[in-house]
Amino acid sequence: MSTIPQVVLKPRKAAPFFGRHPWVLATAIDTITGEVQDGDIVDLTAENGHWIARGIFNGRSHIRVRLYTWNADETLNGDFWRGRMQTALALRTELGYTAPRGAARLIYSEADGLSGLIVDRFAEYLVVQPTALSMARRLDELVPILAGLASPRGIIVRAEPSMAKLEGFEMTPSVAWGDSPEDIVFLDEHGVQFGVQLLQGQKTGFYLDQRENRRVAAGYFAGRSVLDVCCYSGGFALAAAKLGHAKSVLGIDSSSHAIELAKANAQLNELTNVQFETGECFETLETRRTRGERYDAIVLDPPKFARGRRGVDVALRAYHRLNQLAVELLTPGGILVTCSCSGGVMPEDFQSMLLGVAMKTKRDIQILERRGAAPDHPVRVTCAENEYLKCFICRVS
Repeated sequence: MSTIPQVVLKPRKAAPFFGRHPWVLATAIDTITGEVQDGDIVDLTAENGHWIARGIFNGRSHIRVRLYTWNADETLNGDFWRGRMQTALALRTELGYTAPRGAARLIYSEADGLSGLIVDRFAEYLVVQPTALSMARRLDELVPILAGLASPRGIIVRAEPSMAKLEGFEMTPSVAWGDSPEDIVFLDEHGVQFGVQLLQGQKTGFYLDQRENRRVAAGYFAGRSVLDVCCYSGGFALAAAKLGHAKSVLGIDSSSHAIELAKANAQLNELTNVQFETGECFETLETRRTRGERYDAIVLDPPKFARGRRGVDVALRAYHRLNQLAVELLTPGGILVTCSCSGGVMPEDFQSMLLGVAMKTKRDIQILERRGAAPDHPVRVTCAENEYLKCFICRVS
């Protein structure tokens, strides 16, 4: 008889987990049998005792159990984690994200069957970001496995503070294996050079999810004046200037540190048609509208305005205000590249927001492309919540 503690679901709550959804919320749980501590392996059962899946418990999180296998014969041990990692890395090889000076997401949490674990490669270095206590507690086991599979020069571990707080753990960015990177690690993305800082900065150091969107959006910018709002280290702005042959590019970000990095990246690419300034997104757009300035193209890539469905209404109002200001700054026939990384905002919500902007401004908005994250950020259909990024490329008449 199994000695693994059992998490028993309330009646009529089992269907999503038979369907292999990996998150068991606290509201779905009836009782727990056996002694269980945060980070322990547990079995999930229906109210009638039917075994469903195996996962890891966290009493501090709203996601009480993260599920990893629906095979009762599988044990969540080193061999299990190694197998999942091998499969994830093999997919990125198939996708062609293997350039020595390139960057790619090697492991994407639930999409790769490793809920709560993100691993990004930046040239010779890996950045491991646990987004769940289940993975944070197992880094001493996971990091050596990852080092053996990927053969990096060094592995950095870091966590997003807000996410770590929700999951009940703390983490200071550090080198967990191998060599420490230089202050700046250099990357090549579609021929554009970027310097990234792996031990500081936002997320894991760079927004890899927008890789293909930066390239595609650049194709609309030839000969145009471009304003890149929330530009961080210059991703869209540098692609517009170098790949898109824009007439002029201005990047704006509220972080002075990010702006300094963006300026350095512009110099790295020997670009003279791009400038960067520090500024808050709403205030910047309002000021430039008041001045009567106009742009032929605007990129909006703001941070999250909502973390879940509860904050969607507030987020949509913020997106509406931001996009209305941008539309009012665009010349007729201008290009609007507007993005949302708020997972709770569905694509249909975002499109409806643009409808509201069109009605408010009395400008026609044509959606030319609806895009998401790069292919190294796959979406597993049993966990659609991973499909967070929306990137709409529009023409504004």
